[in-house]
Amino acid sequence: MRLRDTLITAIAPIAWGTTYIVTTELLPTGHPLFASLVRALPAGLIALAIARQLPHGAWWWKSLVLGVLNIGAFFPLLFIAAYRLPGGVAATLGAAQPLIVAVLIVVAFRQSAPWRLVIWGIIGALGVALVMLRASAQLDTLGLIAGLAGTASMALGVLLSKHWGKPPEVSALSYAGWLLTAGGLFLLPITLLAEGIPATLSGPAIAGYAWLGIVGGIVAYTLWFRGVRIVPISSLAVLGLLSPLTAATLGALLLGERFSALQLLGFGLALAAIVGAQIPSRTPTPIPSR
Repeated sequence: MRLRDTLITAIAPIAWGTTYIVTTELLPTGHPLFASLVRALPAGLIALAIARQLPHGAWWWKSLVLGVLNIGAFFPLLFIAAYRLPGGVAATLGAAQPLIVAVLIVVAFRQSAPWRLVIWGIIGALGVALVMLRASAQLDTLGLIAGLAGTASMALGVLLSKHWGKPPEVSALSYAGWLLTAGGLFLLPITLLAEGIPATLSGPAIAGYAWLGIVGGIVAYTLWFRGVRIVPISSLAVLGLLSPLTAATLGALLLGERFSALQLLGFGLALAAIVGAQIPSRTPTPIPSR
């Protein structure tokens, strides 16, 4: 059962890994906030319309907090990092999420250091760095800050989602709808004031936005938040490494990019970290829930 749940949850970061090629090949340039908004708000509203369950009680503000951390803040920070940094640097910063989760477990939840997560996190981040980084990569201070802040935002969002759980009568689709809608509403005024709407939208752009909203939004987040509830945090945190690996694989398959021997080594290390983190621990890391 655990392997099945992990494989289902893994679909989400794999879907997110398609964002880079969809953005570069289909979407208009210069509209990262609009892409974030379209990925979140329509998907959230559609999920709410299908599930017909609204938050109640404390879940109104919890949904807002989780929606901002996992989506509303994470999306634009991710796009800022992607625009200001080479793709390999941005991906490597994202691969630091398991290590940030480990730090937050110690600092915020007063748990002992999850050393298995730290070790697999380091191996995974090293593997992604070997796959994605280039010697000519230029570093930008704002881009680095945005990349680390975005990674930390989602790491905290995942931990709080694990900590708070979800009401037992609420479906994963409803829960994803709450958070996508909250994140989208947070993004709406920022997008309209700072960026606006693209003047024209081509057929490929519409298809790209639809893919990000339906597959990368409704489907991926429903499966992801289902997994947040039932997959151990030490296993869950490392699954995010699948996103840059998927992006690199699509670049090779669709854009003709080739892997060097060092990149293949990195790919193997990252996959080893993902698989190794799924092996049940004798002392699993507890995240107290309410």
